[in-house]
Amino acid sequence: MKWEVVIGLETHAQLSTASKIFSGAATAFGAAPNTQASAVDIALPGVLPVLNRGAVERAIRFGLAVGGTINRRSVFARKNYFYPDLPKGYQISQFEIPVVQGGSIRIASPTRGEVDIRLTRAHLEEDAGKSLHEGLGIANQEFSGIDLNRAGTPLLEIVSEPDMRSAEEAAAYAKTLHALVRWIDICDGNMQEGSFRFDANVSVRPHGEPKLGTRCEIKNLNSFRFLQQAIEYEVRRQVALIEEGGAIVQETRLYDADRNETRSMRTKEDAQDYRYFPDPDLPPLVIDEAWIEKIRIQGGDTPEQREQRYIKNLALPSQDARALTASRDMADYFDGLCNAFARQLNVALVLPESAKTCANWVTGSVAAAVNNANVDFAHCPVRPEQLAVLLKEVHDGSLSLKQARDEAFPALWMPPRTATPTVTTSHPGVASSGVLDIIQSLGLKQISDAAAIEKIVDEVIVANAATVAEYKAGKEKAFNSLVGKVMAATKGKANPAQVNAILKKKLGG
Repeated sequence: MKWEVVIGLETHAQLSTASKIFSGAATAFGAAPNTQASAVDIALPGVLPVLNRGAVERAIRFGLAVGGTINRRSVFARKNYFYPDLPKGYQISQFEIPVVQGGSIRIASPTRGEVDIRLTRAHLEEDAGKSLHEGLGIANQEFSGIDLNRAGTPLLEIVSEPDMRSAEEAAAYAKTLHALVRWIDICDGNMQEGSFRFDANVSVRPHGEPKLGTRCEIKNLNSFRFLQQAIEYEVRRQVALIEEGGAIVQETRLYDADRNETRSMRTKEDAQDYRYFPDPDLPPLVIDEAWIEKIRIQGGDTPEQREQRYIKNLALPSQDARALTASRDMADYFDGLCNAFARQLNVALVLPESAKTCANWVTGSVAAAVNNANVDFAHCPVRPEQLAVLLKEVHDGSLSLKQARDEAFPALWMPPRTATPTVTTSHPGVASSGVLDIIQSLGLKQISDAAAIEKIVDEVIVANAATVAEYKAGKEKAFNSLVGKVMAATKGKANPAQVNAILKKKLGG
């Protein structure tokens, strides 16, 4: 029997506010345990929560970016359950009326092409604390501790519809969503620190069956690789169990990366088990049109909108456009390079061929250097204005592409010593003088003087009569040999295109 996989993801994105969602306590990562837990966070008697406006603004920004509906009135509820790291005995979340409903994320499926993954909702809530299981305590017994620093940290839980049909699609969705929340600057996306994590709801059903199968939820996946591996294992487990005559039990499971398997954690609760009711300490959240419009104006474009602009206006291949919009910093760097290169070429508009040249450099040499240095494009020490000068030298034939890529660019790159770029000026004259000085100091300037190249070609022809005869007898490799000798005579500085043209003319080819 052929089985169809059905996957929906719940993603918890920690919002990039300096303080918590209902208190003024800090959200900084790495503080000593229980040093960032206020009276509100640990639910001391008599305290009252106050909603963080910045968290709401980030939720609105997300809703606009995915084309969702921003509910003008939403409600906070108490989600009741017991767990040691939940000090209040309930979590403040949103249930019936979330701040964002609907919307979609477009992904590139490896089997289905472009697919829109629908979003059910995105709601605001507070995070719980953290249980620590480590060391030995009294009488050499293992013990657990509770760190409440994360309690009250603002989260946006983004819930998808069960629209994904493979582990690869789930990973593609997760990566696209991760890029989006970073692009619109609502979450830093740091999965190692728990800022962005997934719960995967997985079920299987026979192909053609409209009814959904019994789902299992895999909790707290914090890497794209683990997400894909966990789903792949869970699909194999469910299919094998059904084919052996068993039945899937709705439950919550954990993924063990060391053993590459999921294991049962607890029976999966339904909404009624949490006894949701409106939080009596928090009034309804009311969002007016002026607030939404202000955020819309400030928000700028989305990765998909920028990608489409590159394809339509710059004639870039879709693969290049998607790669360039992996982050806002990268896309902004590319835009800056295109504009600076156009100024160097003294043209008013960025031409498609220039855009392609810039795209190749940004996704190639610059991206590799940025990754190796572990910096982002916003702090790349080779600024767009400098790189544009280098590209102009290649365009004019004063520098070969190989020289620019392998010698000049590494010389321009200086490891950043601070978070501030090494070069901050955008004045093209200053950038030009610095780059040209480096090229000059490296002795990389190409010989483009036709008379000088012609003289060297004449000398090579006279000194290599046998090779010339082979070429005239039809051996094409002999021509390459002659080109190599001319390049060697000029120490690689002759313009290769000019060498080829002059040599062919001299040999009557």
